[in-house]
Parts: sequence; C-alpha cells; structure tokens
Amino acid sequence: MTGILAAMQIEMALLAERLENAERRTVSGVEFLSGAIAGKPVVLAVCGIGKVNAAVCAQTMALLYHPDVMINTGVGGALNRTLHVLDVVVGTYAVQHDVDTSALGDEKGFVSTVNRLRFPLSERVSDDLERALVDTGARAVRGAIASGDQFVSEPDAKAAIAERFGASVCEMEGGAIAHVCLLNEIPCCILRAISDGADDGAALTYAEFAERAAHVSAKAMIRYLEAYA
Repeated sequence: MTGILAAMQIEMALLAERLENAERRTVSGVEFLSGAIAGKPVVLAVCGIGKVNAAVCAQTMALLYHPDVMINTGVGGALNRTLHVLDVVVGTYAVQHDVDTSALGDEKGFVSTVNRLRFPLSERVSDDLERALVDTGARAVRGAIASGDQFVSEPDAKAAIAERFGASVCEMEGGAIAHVCLLNEIPCCILRAISDGADDGAALTYAEFAERAAHVSAKAMIRYLEAYA
C-alpha cells in the first residue's frame, strides 16, 4: 500500500477524485481515505499545515495502515533562481531548518534522539516519481527539502536556508514526515511543485499559483500509481 500525505485539500483533491472503493476513517483528528487508484491500494490523508500536524498524521498512518512507502506531495517555495513556478522538485533528503540547539554545541538543524541533520528519502521510489513527472510533461528537478514551521518569503531568509542546508525548496511538513518514516523504517519520498520563486513577492505568487502547482504534483502521483507503483 502507498500512503500519500498532503498539507491542504487543494493538494489532495485530484487524487481523492480518482479514489475507488473509498473507506473513511478519522483518527487523531485526521480523516484517512483508503481504497485504490489505478488498481493500486492507497491511503490518502490531508494532514494540515506544519510539522506537528504532519508528524501526527504520518505516525497514525504508519500504525493503522502499515504502508510500504509514504509520499508527501504538495507545493513549496523555491530557494534558488534556477527553479521556476510549476517545476517539481523530487527530494534527495530532508532537513528541519528551524531546529536550533546550537547553544548546546549542536549544528543548526541537528535533531537529537535520532542524532542527524539530514533525513533520508528513497532513491528507488524517487527515481520512479521522476519518471512519472517526465511522463506528464512536468519539469522534474532533484533537490533537498527544508522544512520549518514558518512561511519563508524574504529573499535573505531563503538564501540563508539554501546556503546552510544545501536545500532547493522550503515548506512546512516534509522533514517531519521523513522523521516519522525513519523511526518506523518506512521508505519516504517528497514531491514539491514550486508555487513561488526565490525573489520578492512570494506570498502574492503563492496565492496565484498554489492550486496550479498542486495539480501538477497530483497528476504525477496518479501517473506513478498507474505505471510504477
């Protein structure tokens, strides 16, 4: 079974429309929809915005459905000028850029208990997701995903995250989902369609392009399920 998580309804709507034999279950305040897309068993969940919401959703999904892989799909903001609106980044690794215990001697972004800065993402499934993106005509780019509980819109803040973590995209959920998947030994992947660029005006660009960007990543997820899952 493939577990698919998104922060917002607009990021999940197209997938939910394609779901066959849907069964609904609400646990921990999250509605899970299980069924099939293109004949492949899936469970879908809209986790809500932010790392805590994402972690609660991912952990609950892991315990209830035991998916073979979790894929976090949705939109994100570009951290460099080589990415353009509606490009789709396939994550190479995830970081949590807002974790800071540097006063204790840790590197910024270092997460204690799991004792790591970078959270791994499945190369095999990511390769298949990249193929699915190409099949749909989207521009696929590999890059690191930086997660934090803030909408990063200032160019200087974006540049600082990109420089410190080598990240291409900033968003608010993927790092937490990758953290949960690491603890549960579940392969994880992250797709982020770019909704706003690295320059000024991120909030305005996001408002204009978020739904279109979400549609691009959702189409790729459907193609992945049809051809590669």
